[in-house]
Amino acid sequence: MTDQPPVLLSEADVQARVDALADLLAHYIRDTCVGVCLLTGGIWFAADLTRALNKRGRDIAFDALWLSSYGDVREAGTMLIRAPLQRPVEGRQVLIIDDVLDTGASLKIARDICWEAGASEVLTCVFARKPDPLKEGARREIEADFCAWEAPNRYLVGYGLDDAGKYRGLPYIGVMD
Repeated sequence: MTDQPPVLLSEADVQARVDALADLLAHYIRDTCVGVCLLTGGIWFAADLTRALNKRGRDIAFDALWLSSYGDVREAGTMLIRAPLQRPVEGRQVLIIDDVLDTGASLKIARDICWEAGASEVLTCVFARKPDPLKEGARREIEADFCAWEAPNRYLVGYGLDDAGKYRGLPYIGVMD
């Protein structure tokens, strides 16, 4: 067995933050909401969040967008849309669910896709929001409407976050730096 990255946020802390966010979101989510998971990293958070919302009486429809910009490197490259929405969202509320907000590029593209598909409202939520990575005076492309955890500016892995495809399945948030 290989060494595992050190724990920054434990599995219990991850679940507590998901539950707290579900408590908050339950007041905003409509019965016709479509949850749109951003693949690949968002699937762990989306699964836990949609189950937590269901326990609070909010059973949302589920879809996914597969966007890719990192591949197996640490620097973001060109954004690719690998798989579009499969479910119609016209006239419906959409909740975009992603693992981390860094530059905001993928979240903005996903939001734009949902608006172009005719969504009546688009909300965004992320598990972790990192400090603004851009130069002083510059801004992210988008801010998330909801966030479960304000993350430090470190190289995070686990709970959907990866290092060249590794460590996504960790049930906790670890660090690689």
